[in-house]
Amino acid sequence: MEDAINPFSDEYFMKQALEEAHKAFDEEEIPVGAIVVCNNRIIARAHNLTERLNDVTAHAEMQAITAAANYLGGKYLKDCTLYVTLEPCNMCAGALAWSQISRIVYGASDKKRGFTAFSPSPLHPRTAVVTGVLEVESASLVKNFFVRKR
Repeated sequence: MEDAINPFSDEYFMKQALEEAHKAFDEEEIPVGAIVVCNNRIIARAHNLTERLNDVTAHAEMQAITAAANYLGGKYLKDCTLYVTLEPCNMCAGALAWSQISRIVYGASDKKRGFTAFSPSPLHPRTAVVTGVLEVESASLVKNFFVRKR
């Protein structure tokens, strides 16, 4: 029997982002999933759509930012948390900075393309970052995707 997970924990919400990543995997997109949470409620769900939309900017984070802003009726995501299975790239980090999101939680690091490879950080200075939540599951999904592609 699986241990019960607190429905308001980072692990619970990251599992929701992983569900989105699995959708991307099944659609032959790079398997990255993202959700935006506000007041312990999921207000946006997204996964990579770069292949389907033929759009290099259609990353999971970009899709989630747009969906959350539409839900809230404004461009700022203050008091919101983004859960994403892979460390955001510099483009997504810049968009997250402009959204003024309060918190970012990601699973696997991306040493080559993740925002932490850049200095200074492209994030808004008030954005809190939590790393490594369900890191093994997130990294395994991306690795399996590329193994299957080759």
